[in-house]
Parts: sequence; structure tokens; C-alpha cells
Amino acid sequence: MSAHLRQRLADHRGILPSLIIVVLVVLIECTVFNAGFWTTMAASTDTASVMNTMGPGLKRTTDGLLEVTDETQAYLDVAADGTSHYARVDPLPGQGAGDVREFTRSQNRAIHTTAYLRLDPDGQHGSTQSISLTSPRSLYLRINARSTIRVWVQESRGTLLPIEAVRANVRVPFRFDLLRVIVMLMFAALIMALRPGSRLWAIRLDPSSVRQRWLFAAFALPLGLATLLAVVIQLRSTASLTFHAAGGYTYDFDIYGHMADSLLHGHLWLDLPTPDALQHASNPYDTAVRERLLSQGVSPIYWDYAWYHGHWYSYFGVLPALVLFAPYRLLSSIWVPGGAMAPAAAAVILLAYGFVLFGSLLVIRVVHRIAPRASLASTSMAVLLMIIGSNIGYLVLRTNFYSIPFVSAMMLSSLGTSLWLSASGTNRPRRGVWQIEGAPPVSLPRLAGGSVAISATLACRPTFALTALLGLPIFWPQIRALARPIAHHMRVRYRSGSIAGLMVAVLLPALICISGVGIYNVARFGSPLNFGIEYQLTVTDMTSYPLSVANLMHVIGYYLALPLHFASQFPFLTVSPTPLPQWGFTEPMVGGLFVLCPLLLCGWATPFLRRFFKVEGAWRLLTSSFVLGLLLIVVDGMAGGLGWRYMADFGWLLALAATGGMLVALGETGSHTAQDIGPDTDPGMAHTSAAAPGSSMPFWRRHRHDVRLWCVRLLMLVVLMACIVLALLSTFVQGRDDALVRTDPSLFYAVHSWFMLL
Repeated sequence: MSAHLRQRLADHRGILPSLIIVVLVVLIECTVFNAGFWTTMAASTDTASVMNTMGPGLKRTTDGLLEVTDETQAYLDVAADGTSHYARVDPLPGQGAGDVREFTRSQNRAIHTTAYLRLDPDGQHGSTQSISLTSPRSLYLRINARSTIRVWVQESRGTLLPIEAVRANVRVPFRFDLLRVIVMLMFAALIMALRPGSRLWAIRLDPSSVRQRWLFAAFALPLGLATLLAVVIQLRSTASLTFHAAGGYTYDFDIYGHMADSLLHGHLWLDLPTPDALQHASNPYDTAVRERLLSQGVSPIYWDYAWYHGHWYSYFGVLPALVLFAPYRLLSSIWVPGGAMAPAAAAVILLAYGFVLFGSLLVIRVVHRIAPRASLASTSMAVLLMIIGSNIGYLVLRTNFYSIPFVSAMMLSSLGTSLWLSASGTNRPRRGVWQIEGAPPVSLPRLAGGSVAISATLACRPTFALTALLGLPIFWPQIRALARPIAHHMRVRYRSGSIAGLMVAVLLPALICISGVGIYNVARFGSPLNFGIEYQLTVTDMTSYPLSVANLMHVIGYYLALPLHFASQFPFLTVSPTPLPQWGFTEPMVGGLFVLCPLLLCGWATPFLRRFFKVEGAWRLLTSSFVLGLLLIVVDGMAGGLGWRYMADFGWLLALAATGGMLVALGETGSHTAQDIGPDTDPGMAHTSAAAPGSSMPFWRRHRHDVRLWCVRLLMLVVLMACIVLALLSTFVQGRDDALVRTDPSLFYAVHSWFMLL
């Protein structure tokens, strides 16, 4: 074979595997996911079975709707002949999902388009399945019956369903789902890119490389465009998110919009109605007092708002309202008289993208500092670990005001830490560099920028302000060099800059942010440290709520190791019970952080791997991140209770710490020297483990090490893919707060239908 032909084959060696993957994905789509079509080709399609026998708990309304009158007798009987393992629910008027939507809009009553049905075959107890009348594929239900099917409608009395009939003996139509194929191709592409021996393992991470910067842009730009599109959709479909039921609380999810309006109107309380009865109540924070007021028809009493001296306030950080919601109100006044209120969902999506962007840059800086010869493959795995372990997926799904403090603080914390890392040890000659003898130089502009970002978290979610403690390990060489002559009463010798410039860069930004928050709190509640948390009207009297010490160990255990509960139907997971010795706040959760993302367990090993980190300060930073993450678990467990969203406080810190242990396991920290690995190492690993030509290590030993490293990398990839699958499935779990089956049933049932016919 000529050299030219060999070169051409080498240039196109990735085409054949790609074509094979595409063919396999298409085959899986046409066979596995269309198994219902192939197994029902011989179905009788007996149309006589459409005549259902209704139980006494159901009746037909004059317009054909199915109404539940008695939950204990709400069933439909349909004959089956065993030629098909599927039944189908026919909606009114029976011509498609679009007609169902139009039909429900035309009625002057609340009509359900989703329902839970239990199918009992041949007198035996069956399983419950959910359907959406606007998702045609979800209307095919798997059932193995040879004579009769009893369909129980498991809905409450008075429920109206636009169901015409249930058919048995049906044929399932063939369907090529493009979205499903795209998802499978994305998983396949990710596996191929990160598999041991792939080209990404042979390319060293080089942040200064123009090509690699364009590669990062190829990741960030499409995600940014998708974020922009989602934000525009949210802004165009904005609506008031205020809900009230007679005799109950008022739930208003536009709290940040109200905060922005109050600031624009020149006062700090919210422009919301204040009931006279609540103002004259003896103790409005007492739940019994509030329940009595609600029973008397006093309204509105806003759930989870702060009530203080006759005004409504927000105990959430003011910064997002100041920089996002208030400017949008002013800008939108150009096309809307008086301006429009920005929806919380738009802010959550935008801020979450900011965290993904800056969090990825932070991980890249940390990886490059820990392992200067790390590969793009291990760096990509570290970035994915940060995204999954940070719990950002939960916050993006729950796009209400509860997520805004977290995503804004996460974005600022990752940005500030990244700036601090880039400020320490800079070698480029530029203005604004401070250096003391015996320590690396420091970029004062980046130092100041990091201080601004991290101190600003105090105006988002105060717990994130503890990120400032990471400045100690990052700038420890400078701190030590500055303290040594002072301790020995010696003159401090600078190479550039002055102590005054350093203090201005460090303290002035933090002083401005902290003072601003303190003045804001004093103006509202009379104390710089009072954010109004104890004045919130919620499930208990927060003015006398004690720290939950008795529940602490249980809460820590749930945060870290709450086990998964599996189910036989999509999404194959359920919420796990979290009992506590005493009453405390709990939120339905699927699993603990280390269960949902087992790669975070690498963080436990990081404090014991100091000898693997050759770069000054890398071990201190990762260990400090791990300790700070554990500290925040204790703080949240005592002060906040158990909340899925609270995992965002410490998840990103534990993910940062786990990066070190993961890189060591992947053989990327330079611990494998020329004496460990010989010249016959797999080329995909050559940049980290190539040995000197004269290595005397026996071949069998080199080969054993290469195989072991290959297996570790494969294991890490398998666990990472499992983490991604768990993160995706947990978004579809029913019973969690803001479950997707309620907030976006069309998406839920579209994905649900992928697995119903397997």
C-alpha cells in the first residue's frame, strides 16, 4: 500500500465508525423502539370491541365527555381476543390531539387531558399507566389479555375526560421519532469521543490554543443560542403567576418582579395589598393565628413572603432584581406602556447558562493547574462532572423564583473563583501586577474582579459568600510571603506594586458590596445582618424556629447518600422517603448527591493525594473546596432543613474537589513517570505516560499498567454516562416539586411514550 493511500485512509478513519453508529441507531429506532408495530401486525383490530361497558361510577355527559361520579366504580370493560398486547384510548372527537385541544378550549369547564388508568387483564390485578390525550403515542397501553380488559379510571369524583372509548386488539403504528434518534446519536457521540484510546486522549489541554478556544466556542455558542431562544419564548409568553384559592394563602411567584418595581418606585417594601386584619393580628407569625384569619376570609396572605411592620418584603437577595428585572421593566416600557414584568423562568435560564459557561472555565483552569499535561478527554469529563454534580439541572427545571438566588450566586461564585485563579501566578508583563519577593505575581484587576463577583453573592444567596475562603489557598504563597517579614519585624520588599494597591483591589470591592447589602438590610429590618428570613410566613413560626440539631445527622445522610427507589415504569425512579426524628422542612428528593453522581466520591480521596499534585497550591484549593462543601452541608442541614435545591450550595464545591481525585485515577496528574511506563504505551495515552526511550521496565509490566489505566478510564466513562442518565430521568420523576408532568405535560408524555411500547 502506497504512503499516499495510507494517509488518505488515516484521514478518513473516523468516517466508518460514525457510519456504523448511525446505522445502529437507526436499527434500534426501527426495531427496539417500534417493537409494538412488529408484534401487532397480526392483530385482529376487532372494531366491535369499541363498545365499552361502563361501570356505575362513570357517566356520559350530553357533549360526550366521560365524567367520574364514583371513584370506586369508575371503570370501562372491553372485549379482547389476545391477538394484540396493546389497547388504545380514543379521545373525543377521535381525530387527533389537535382536535382534543380545540375541544377542551371550547368547553366552559375544566377538562382533564391527562389521566391515570389501571388495566386489569382477564380479572387479574393490573398496573397503573398514565396517558395524555394530547400525546397520541401515549394512548397505546400495553396489556396482555385474552378475553376482557377492565380499565379503571383512577381520578377524583367530578373529573371530566374527553375519552370516547377504549379499543382492544389494536395495531400499533410505526413511528420514526427524530428527537429520540438525535438523543441516541448524542449519547453515542459522547461515548465515542471519551472512550479510552480516542483522539481526545491524545490531545493535550492548552488554554492558549486558538483551535481549542474555537472548540470551546463550538460548545458555548449553540448552548447560548438555545438559551437566548428559550429566554425570548419566556418573555413572549409571560403571564401573571399569582394563584389564590378561597380560604387559603395567595401564591405569587413574581416576587423578583415586585422587588424591581418597588426599587423603581423609590421604596423597599413590595407594592402588594396589606390586609388590615393581618396588620392588627396579635402575632401574624403564629400559624394558628394565620389559619384563623384565612378561615375568616382575610386575603391576601402571601405564602413565603416576609411580613414586617405592616408591609410585605422579600427575604431573597436583591441583586437579580436590581440588574435584571428592573432594567427589563424600564426597557420594555418602549413597547409596553408602563413596562412589563420579566418572568422568573427567563432569569433562571439566563443565569444558569452563565454558570455553565463560567463553571466550565473554572474547571478548565483547575485542570490545567492540577495536571498541565491533561488531555481534552479528561478535561471534558471534569466539565461534565461539574455540570451534573452542581445540581444545575434541577434548578433549570424548576424555573420559579426559588431557583434565582442559587443560579445567580453559582454564576458569580464560579466567575469570581476563576478570576482569582487567573490572577494568581500570572507571568505576562502587564500593568496592574503586584508582586512581593518570594511569591508569584498577582494581577490586581483580576483580583478585584474576583472580589466583586464573590462579595456580590451576599446580595443573591449569603451562604455563597463563604466562597471567599477559597482565596486563602489560592493566594497562600502571597499571604505567606507577606506575613513572613512582618512576623520577623523585617521590611517588606516588593518587586512591583504596593500594599495600598493590593488592599484596594481586595478590600474595596468587597467593602462596597457588603456595605450596600448591610445598608439595604438596615433600611428594611434595622440590622445589617437581618435579611428578613425570620419574618417569612410559611409552614411554621420562623421567629421562634430553633436550629434542627436533632435532625442534623439524618439530613446530612439524606443529602449525601439517600438511596434510589426504582419503579417498573418510566421514569423508572420515584421519590425516596426522608423521615426525620422531629418536624423539619423536607422536600421530595430522588437520591443523595453521591448516589445521583457517584463520581463525586472522588472528592473524598483528594485530601489524601497531595503527592500527586505537583503544582503549588492545587492540593490546598481542592481540599479547601471539599471541606467548605461539607461545612455548607452542616449549615444547610441545621438552618434550612432538607431541600433538593439546597444541594446547589455545596454540589459545585464537591465537584471541584472531585476533579483532583478523578484526574489522578485517570492517570493525568503526571504521577506515572518514565520508570513506570515504557515506550509501547497506547498512543492515545502518550501525552501523559510516554516513557523515556531507555526505560528498562519489562514489557509485561508496562502492558499490565496500560490495561489497568484503560479499564479505569472505561469505568469512569461508564459511571459518568450513568450519572447523565440518572440526571435526565430524575427530571421526569413524579411527586417532586414542580414535576414535569404538571409543568410541561406535552414534553413529559412525549418522552414517556418512548418507553411505553417496549
